[in-house]
Amino acid sequence: MTGKRSAGLLLFRHTDDGLQVLLGHMGGPFFARRDAGAWTVPKGEYESDEPAWDAARREFQEELGLPPPDGEAVPLGEVRQTNGKIVTAWAVEADLDPATVVPGTFRMEWPPKSGQVQEFPELDRVEWFGLDRAREVIVKAQAAFLDRLAEHSH
Repeated sequence: MTGKRSAGLLLFRHTDDGLQVLLGHMGGPFFARRDAGAWTVPKGEYESDEPAWDAARREFQEELGLPPPDGEAVPLGEVRQTNGKIVTAWAVEADLDPATVVPGTFRMEWPPKSGQVQEFPELDRVEWFGLDRAREVIVKAQAAFLDRLAEHSH
């Protein structure tokens, strides 16, 4: 298998203002001051021996600290990000209060070459977005998931 693979769940809900999706802002120092391109479907990497659907549900739990919602899973297919990673996603209709999220963490050396290791949240905030606003902030390749969800929801 070449290239890393990642799988995730895109939660969506219907509101009076139209369709909304739940995105997470990537944690850590590289994205701290960025908005555009710093939001993602809650997702994570998996090995080739794990089914992508299982990985998507496991990663949702790890990244948000909440059990993945039950409900019909709408396959959104795959996209290839600029870093070469292939992301597979499913959309699930569910409501979730972002205040209940308890993000998983990762460790990295920061500042660079300092010898200090710090812990950062995988996702430092989670918010609901209308599709137009979501397209402005989501990782560019993942915008295809928003288009596929919009097509499915019509």
